[in-house]
Amino acid sequence: MSQKVEKLDGFEGPGFLATSLDKAVGLARKNSLWPLPFATSCCGIEFMATMASTYDLGRFGAERLSFSPRQADLLMVMGTISKKMGPVLRQVYEQMAEPKWVLAVGACATTGGIFDTYSVLQGIDRIIPVDVYVPGCPPRPEQILDGVLKIQELVQNESRRRRESPEYLELLASYGIE
Repeated sequence: MSQKVEKLDGFEGPGFLATSLDKAVGLARKNSLWPLPFATSCCGIEFMATMASTYDLGRFGAERLSFSPRQADLLMVMGTISKKMGPVLRQVYEQMAEPKWVLAVGACATTGGIFDTYSVLQGIDRIIPVDVYVPGCPPRPEQILDGVLKIQELVQNESRRRRESPEYLELLASYGIE
């Protein structure tokens, strides 16, 4: 499973390439994600398998795990999130610097899973915005890799000014984030 780096559009010649700054920044961001794993249950075990040698998430430019929100740009939420854990997850999200992306892994993080109870948050999208959802209970490492690839596609094609747009600021305001 080798990843092919796409040629940037523009004029080219020996030692010369013209392209837009958005495309160059997107390509650099895409291949240098710093994920912060927020694993609370069985999906965390599948993530460990994804990082191991058989699947090797490092091949996709996300090898350096960050356990500090201030040094991460991809929040990977895996597993059951209780309502008591919700404010902690929200605080971790708010401590991350922009730009930041969120990957919800597994049925519990996306919808509460089989735990339709008073104590389990029925999807993390109730407290923070989510960019990509990975279904499954627990999802296979291939599914987690697919989710990371979808995040990379989003990162590469995102405008540098998207985070300053009125639509994005309105989305954050709907979550009570300023």
